[in-house]
Amino acid sequence: MTKQQSGFTMIELIMVIVILGILAAFALPKFADFGSDARAASVKGAAGAIKSASAIAHAAFLAGKKEITGTGDDAVTSVTLEGVKIPMVNGYPTSEGILLAAQISSDDFATVGVAGTPATVSAKSVTDITKCQVRYAEAAANGAPAITIDVSKCD
Repeated sequence: MTKQQSGFTMIELIMVIVILGILAAFALPKFADFGSDARAASVKGAAGAIKSASAIAHAAFLAGKKEITGTGDDAVTSVTLEGVKIPMVNGYPTSEGILLAAQISSDDFATVGVAGTPATVSAKSVTDITKCQVRYAEAAANGAPAITIDVSKCD
């Protein structure tokens, strides 16, 4: 009389579990892309640094820690933060100055900071930098700078 086997042996079950584990280790990174979340978080961090630096520079300006060089239309107002002169306009950092004050460099972000135009800080390696950036528009007379953030598409 022959005995018929029913069920699986322990070795067969262990092999199936090992194969499923190997497949999961290779498949999970393909489905779970955390890169876009990391880029969005870094842009949000840069926005926080810009807001803080703007407030600190404005406080230094109001406290009378400002320097004025030049005369008339060529006069440049600046404050010194951590040994760095920050150019100011209407009591707040200029577009160039905010990048200095927030210590944001082009090593970490794609940056544009030209006087008179909004400064932009965006994540590197994104498909559309206008959808993963923070913008700092210089303060108008008797106003505060406009800081906007868009992290809608940081992939």
